[in-house]
Amino acid sequence: MAPRLVFVHGIGGPRDPAAELAHWSAALATGMRAAGHSAPASALEAAPGDHAAFVSYADLFGRPQAQGGDDETTEAELLAALVTELVDEAAELAERDGADPEELRLLAHARAEAAPEGQQQGAPDLARRALNAVTTLLSLRPWGGAGEWVTPKLMVRHLSQVARYLARAETDGDGTTLDARIRARVAAALGDGPSVVVAHSLGTVVALETLHERAADVPLFVTLGSPIAMRSVVLPRLRPQPPAVPHGTARWLNFWDRDDVIAVRPRLERDLAPGATGVRPVSARVDSDGLWVHTATKYLAQPAVAGPVAEALTLAGG
Repeated sequence: MAPRLVFVHGIGGPRDPAAELAHWSAALATGMRAAGHSAPASALEAAPGDHAAFVSYADLFGRPQAQGGDDETTEAELLAALVTELVDEAAELAERDGADPEELRLLAHARAEAAPEGQQQGAPDLARRALNAVTTLLSLRPWGGAGEWVTPKLMVRHLSQVARYLARAETDGDGTTLDARIRARVAAALGDGPSVVVAHSLGTVVALETLHERAADVPLFVTLGSPIAMRSVVLPRLRPQPPAVPHGTARWLNFWDRDDVIAVRPRLERDLAPGATGVRPVSARVDSDGLWVHTATKYLAQPAVAGPVAEALTLAGG
Protein backbone atom coordinates (compact mmCIF):
# COMPACT_ATOMS: atom_id res chain seq x y z
CA MET A 1 0.00 0.00 0.00
CA ALA A 2 1.35 3.44 -0.93
CA PRO A 3 1.86 5.63 2.14
CA ARG A 4 -0.17 8.74 2.68
CA LEU A 5 1.60 12.07 3.17
CA VAL A 6 0.39 13.80 6.34
CA PHE A 7 1.23 17.46 7.04
CA VAL A 8 0.98 18.78 10.62
CA HIS A 9 1.22 22.54 11.13
CA GLY A 10 2.66 24.52 14.03
CA ILE A 11 1.65 27.61 16.00
CA GLY A 12 -0.57 30.24 14.45
CA GLY A 13 -4.14 31.21 13.75
CA PRO A 14 -6.96 29.20 12.17
CA ARG A 15 -6.24 27.81 8.71
CA ASP A 16 -8.16 26.83 5.60
CA PRO A 17 -7.15 23.15 5.32
CA ALA A 18 -7.67 22.93 1.56
CA ALA A 19 -5.71 26.10 0.87
CA GLU A 20 -2.91 25.07 3.23
CA LEU A 21 -2.73 21.60 1.68
CA ALA A 22 -2.27 23.15 -1.76
CA HIS A 23 0.28 25.66 -0.44
CA TRP A 24 2.39 23.09 1.43
CA SER A 25 2.16 20.61 -1.45
CA ALA A 26 3.34 23.24 -3.95
CA ALA A 27 6.32 24.13 -1.76
CA LEU A 28 7.24 20.46 -1.31
CA ALA A 29 6.87 19.86 -5.05
CA THR A 30 9.32 22.69 -5.69
CA GLY A 31 11.84 21.01 -3.43
CA MET A 32 11.19 17.61 -4.99
CA ARG A 33 11.94 18.92 -8.48
CA ALA A 34 15.12 20.58 -7.25
CA ALA A 35 16.12 17.21 -5.78
CA GLY A 36 15.50 15.43 -9.10
CA HIS A 37 12.10 13.89 -8.34
CA SER A 38 9.86 15.48 -10.95
CA ALA A 39 7.33 12.65 -11.22
CA PRO A 40 6.14 12.61 -7.59
CA ALA A 41 6.33 16.42 -7.58
CA SER A 42 3.95 16.68 -10.54
CA ALA A 43 1.56 14.12 -9.08
CA LEU A 44 1.46 15.87 -5.72
CA GLU A 45 1.00 19.34 -7.18
CA ALA A 46 -1.68 18.27 -9.65
CA ALA A 47 -3.89 16.53 -7.08
CA PRO A 48 -2.66 17.12 -3.52
CA GLY A 49 -5.84 15.72 -2.02
CA ASP A 50 -5.20 12.34 -3.64
CA HIS A 51 -1.81 11.98 -2.00
CA ALA A 52 -1.76 14.06 1.16
CA ALA A 53 -3.75 15.34 4.12
CA PHE A 54 -3.32 18.58 6.05
CA VAL A 55 -4.10 18.32 9.76
CA SER A 56 -5.64 21.57 11.00
CA TYR A 57 -6.10 22.07 14.73
CA ALA A 58 -5.56 25.81 15.35
CA ASP A 59 -9.32 26.33 15.76
CA LEU A 60 -9.14 24.31 18.98
CA PHE A 61 -7.18 27.18 20.55
CA GLY A 62 -10.11 29.50 19.94
CA ARG A 63 -11.42 29.89 23.47
CA PRO A 64 -10.39 32.92 25.57
CA GLN A 65 -7.19 32.10 27.43
CA ALA A 66 -8.08 33.40 30.88
CA GLN A 67 -9.34 30.52 33.03
CA GLY A 68 -8.16 31.39 36.50
CA GLY A 69 -6.75 29.00 39.06
CA ASP A 70 -3.94 26.51 38.63
CA ASP A 71 -4.43 26.00 34.87
CA GLU A 72 -3.87 29.67 34.11
CA THR A 73 -0.82 29.82 36.38
CA THR A 74 0.70 26.72 34.78
CA GLU A 75 0.21 28.12 31.29
CA ALA A 76 1.72 31.47 32.27
CA GLU A 77 4.74 29.78 33.84
CA LEU A 78 5.28 27.65 30.74
CA LEU A 79 4.93 30.70 28.49
CA ALA A 80 7.50 32.62 30.54
CA ALA A 81 9.91 29.69 30.43
CA LEU A 82 9.39 29.32 26.67
CA VAL A 83 10.11 33.00 25.98
CA THR A 84 13.15 32.87 28.28
CA GLU A 85 14.61 29.94 26.38
CA LEU A 86 13.92 31.64 23.04
CA VAL A 87 15.73 34.76 24.27
CA ASP A 88 18.67 32.61 25.32
CA GLU A 89 18.77 31.02 21.87
CA ALA A 90 18.58 34.45 20.23
CA ALA A 91 21.47 35.66 22.38
CA GLU A 92 23.53 32.61 21.44
CA LEU A 93 22.91 33.27 17.75
CA ALA A 94 23.74 36.96 18.16
CA GLU A 95 27.04 36.20 19.87
CA ARG A 96 27.87 33.64 17.19
CA ASP A 97 27.28 36.21 14.48
CA GLY A 98 29.26 38.96 16.21
CA ALA A 99 26.30 41.19 17.04
CA ASP A 100 26.94 44.77 18.08
CA PRO A 101 26.90 45.63 21.81
CA GLU A 102 23.54 47.39 21.59
CA GLU A 103 21.83 44.25 20.27
CA LEU A 104 23.40 42.16 23.02
CA ARG A 105 22.27 44.75 25.58
CA LEU A 106 18.69 44.57 24.31
CA LEU A 107 18.75 40.77 24.45
CA ALA A 108 20.00 40.91 28.04
CA HIS A 109 17.15 43.32 28.79
CA ALA A 110 14.65 40.92 27.17
CA ARG A 111 16.07 38.09 29.28
CA ALA A 112 15.53 40.10 32.45
CA GLU A 113 11.97 40.92 31.36
CA ALA A 114 11.11 37.30 30.60
CA ALA A 115 12.68 35.72 33.68
CA PRO A 116 12.41 38.01 36.70
CA GLU A 117 14.45 37.20 39.75
CA GLY A 118 13.13 37.37 43.28
CA GLN A 119 9.52 37.21 44.36
CA GLN A 120 7.04 34.74 42.97
CA GLN A 121 5.10 36.08 39.98
CA GLY A 122 1.39 35.67 39.32
CA ALA A 123 -0.08 34.70 35.96
CA PRO A 124 -0.96 38.27 34.82
CA ASP A 125 2.53 39.54 35.63
CA LEU A 126 4.22 36.60 33.89
CA ALA A 127 2.10 37.20 30.78
CA ARG A 128 2.94 40.91 30.83
CA ARG A 129 6.64 40.16 31.14
CA ALA A 130 6.48 37.69 28.26
CA LEU A 131 4.82 40.39 26.15
CA ASN A 132 7.52 42.91 27.06
CA ALA A 133 10.29 40.45 26.19
CA VAL A 134 8.71 39.56 22.83
CA THR A 135 8.27 43.26 22.05
CA THR A 136 12.01 43.69 22.54
CA LEU A 137 12.77 40.63 20.41
CA LEU A 138 10.63 41.91 17.53
CA SER A 139 12.80 45.01 17.36
CA LEU A 140 15.82 42.86 16.49
CA ARG A 141 16.90 40.73 13.55
CA PRO A 142 15.83 38.11 12.55
CA TRP A 143 12.77 38.48 14.78
CA GLY A 144 12.04 41.74 13.01
CA GLY A 145 11.21 39.71 9.91
CA ALA A 146 8.24 38.27 11.78
CA GLY A 147 7.34 41.76 12.93
CA GLU A 148 6.40 42.64 9.37
CA TRP A 149 3.15 40.75 9.84
CA VAL A 150 3.02 39.81 13.56
CA THR A 151 2.41 42.17 16.47
CA PRO A 152 3.93 41.42 19.90
CA LYS A 153 0.49 40.50 21.29
CA LEU A 154 -0.20 38.13 18.41
CA MET A 155 3.25 36.55 18.71
CA VAL A 156 2.69 35.93 22.44
CA ARG A 157 -0.75 34.49 21.68
CA HIS A 158 0.80 32.10 19.16
CA LEU A 159 3.67 31.13 21.46
CA SER A 160 1.18 30.52 24.26
CA GLN A 161 -0.26 27.67 22.19
CA VAL A 162 2.83 25.66 23.09
CA ALA A 163 2.20 26.33 26.78
CA ARG A 164 -1.49 25.51 26.48
CA TYR A 165 -0.77 22.22 24.73
CA LEU A 166 1.82 21.17 27.32
CA ALA A 167 -0.36 22.23 30.26
CA ARG A 168 -2.59 19.20 29.48
CA ALA A 169 -5.67 21.09 30.67
CA GLU A 170 -8.76 22.75 29.11
CA THR A 171 -11.11 19.78 29.22
CA ASP A 172 -14.25 19.69 27.08
CA GLY A 173 -17.66 18.37 28.09
CA ASP A 174 -16.39 14.80 27.87
CA GLY A 175 -13.36 15.54 30.04
CA THR A 176 -10.94 15.35 27.09
CA THR A 177 -8.01 17.74 27.39
CA LEU A 178 -6.97 20.19 24.67
CA ASP A 179 -3.78 18.29 23.84
CA ALA A 180 -5.71 15.02 23.45
CA ARG A 181 -8.25 16.66 21.14
CA ILE A 182 -5.41 17.98 18.98
CA ARG A 183 -3.74 14.56 18.76
CA ALA A 184 -7.06 12.99 17.81
CA ARG A 185 -7.06 15.03 14.61
CA VAL A 186 -3.60 13.80 13.69
CA ALA A 187 -4.62 10.22 14.46
CA ALA A 188 -7.66 10.55 12.20
CA ALA A 189 -5.46 11.73 9.32
CA LEU A 190 -3.04 8.83 9.79
CA GLY A 191 -5.74 6.24 9.22
CA ASP A 192 -4.84 2.56 9.20
CA GLY A 193 -2.17 2.43 6.49
CA PRO A 194 1.42 3.68 6.33
CA SER A 195 2.06 7.43 6.47
CA VAL A 196 4.96 9.74 5.71
CA VAL A 197 4.54 12.42 8.37
CA VAL A 198 5.91 15.94 7.87
CA ALA A 199 5.44 18.19 10.90
CA HIS A 200 6.43 21.78 11.63
CA SER A 201 7.09 23.69 14.86
CA LEU A 202 4.56 22.76 17.59
CA GLY A 203 3.23 20.18 15.15
CA THR A 204 6.40 18.16 15.67
CA VAL A 205 5.50 17.73 19.34
CA VAL A 206 1.90 16.86 18.49
CA ALA A 207 2.94 14.36 15.81
CA LEU A 208 5.57 12.71 17.99
CA GLU A 209 3.12 12.09 20.81
CA THR A 210 0.44 10.87 18.40
CA LEU A 211 2.83 8.38 16.82
CA HIS A 212 3.62 6.99 20.25
CA GLU A 213 -0.07 6.53 21.01
CA ARG A 214 -0.92 4.98 17.66
CA ALA A 215 2.26 2.94 17.02
CA ALA A 216 1.62 3.86 13.38
CA ASP A 217 3.53 2.52 10.39
CA VAL A 218 5.70 5.52 9.43
CA PRO A 219 8.40 4.92 6.79
CA LEU A 220 9.61 8.49 7.32
CA PHE A 221 9.01 11.11 10.00
CA VAL A 222 10.23 14.62 9.10
CA THR A 223 10.40 17.41 11.67
CA LEU A 224 10.94 21.03 10.61
CA GLY A 225 11.91 23.92 12.90
CA SER A 226 11.16 21.74 15.92
CA PRO A 227 11.12 22.90 19.56
CA ILE A 228 11.32 19.31 20.85
CA ALA A 229 14.85 19.85 22.20
CA MET A 230 13.86 22.82 24.39
CA ARG A 231 15.22 21.55 27.67
CA SER A 232 13.35 23.78 30.10
CA VAL A 233 9.89 23.65 28.51
CA VAL A 234 9.23 20.91 25.97
CA LEU A 235 11.59 17.98 26.45
CA PRO A 236 10.73 17.25 30.12
CA ARG A 237 7.00 17.48 29.39
CA LEU A 238 6.84 15.16 26.40
CA ARG A 239 4.78 12.01 26.73
CA PRO A 240 5.78 9.33 27.26
CA GLN A 241 8.89 9.81 29.37
CA PRO A 242 11.74 9.29 28.85
CA PRO A 243 11.45 10.77 25.34
CA ALA A 244 12.08 8.22 22.59
CA VAL A 245 11.55 7.49 18.92
CA PRO A 246 8.09 5.96 18.30
CA HIS A 247 8.27 2.21 17.67
CA GLY A 248 6.62 2.30 14.25
CA THR A 249 8.92 4.99 12.87
CA ALA A 250 11.47 3.56 10.42
CA ARG A 251 13.37 6.82 9.83
CA TRP A 252 13.38 10.26 11.44
CA LEU A 253 14.94 13.32 9.78
CA ASN A 254 15.06 16.57 11.75
CA PHE A 255 15.82 19.79 9.85
CA TRP A 256 16.78 23.15 11.30
CA ASP A 257 17.84 26.46 9.80
CA ARG A 258 20.75 28.30 11.37
CA ASP A 259 18.65 31.49 11.43
CA ASP A 260 15.48 29.88 12.78
CA VAL A 261 15.14 31.36 16.25
CA ILE A 262 12.20 29.09 17.13
CA ALA A 263 14.08 25.85 16.45
CA VAL A 264 16.51 24.97 19.21
CA ARG A 265 19.85 23.74 17.95
CA PRO A 266 19.74 20.00 17.22
CA ARG A 267 20.09 17.85 20.29
CA LEU A 268 17.52 15.23 19.38
CA GLU A 269 20.13 12.54 18.74
CA ARG A 270 21.32 12.64 22.33
CA ASP A 271 18.08 13.63 24.03
CA LEU A 272 15.78 10.92 22.65
CA ALA A 273 16.21 7.21 23.18
CA PRO A 274 16.17 5.03 20.04
CA GLY A 275 13.07 3.17 18.95
CA ALA A 276 12.60 -0.58 19.22
CA THR A 277 14.69 -1.19 16.09
CA GLY A 278 17.44 1.25 17.06
CA VAL A 279 16.17 4.18 14.97
CA ARG A 280 17.45 7.58 16.11
CA PRO A 281 16.66 11.07 14.84
CA VAL A 282 19.16 12.43 12.31
CA SER A 283 19.46 16.23 12.27
CA ALA A 284 20.60 18.28 9.30
CA ARG A 285 20.95 22.00 8.73
CA VAL A 286 19.38 23.88 5.83
CA ASP A 287 19.82 27.55 4.90
CA SER A 288 16.90 29.60 3.59
CA ASP A 289 16.81 33.14 2.27
CA GLY A 290 15.12 36.03 4.03
CA LEU A 291 14.92 37.43 7.53
CA TRP A 292 12.24 35.07 8.87
CA VAL A 293 12.95 31.44 8.00
CA HIS A 294 10.70 29.61 10.46
CA THR A 295 7.84 29.19 7.97
CA ALA A 296 7.02 25.62 6.97
CA THR A 297 7.01 26.32 3.24
CA LYS A 298 10.60 27.59 3.32
CA TYR A 299 11.67 24.28 4.82
CA LEU A 300 9.52 22.23 2.43
CA ALA A 301 11.05 23.88 -0.65
CA GLN A 302 14.53 22.77 0.39
CA PRO A 303 15.80 19.84 -1.75
CA ALA A 304 17.39 18.28 1.34
CA VAL A 305 13.93 18.10 2.93
CA ALA A 306 11.82 17.26 -0.12
CA GLY A 307 14.16 14.68 -1.65
CA PRO A 308 13.87 12.10 1.16
CA VAL A 309 10.10 12.61 1.26
CA ALA A 310 9.82 11.86 -2.46
CA GLU A 311 12.03 8.79 -2.05
CA ALA A 312 10.00 7.50 0.89
CA LEU A 313 6.72 7.92 -0.96
CA THR A 314 8.10 6.22 -4.08
CA LEU A 315 9.91 3.33 -2.39
CA ALA A 316 7.18 2.52 0.11
CA GLY A 317 4.62 2.69 -2.66
CA GLY A 318 6.38 -0.09 -4.43
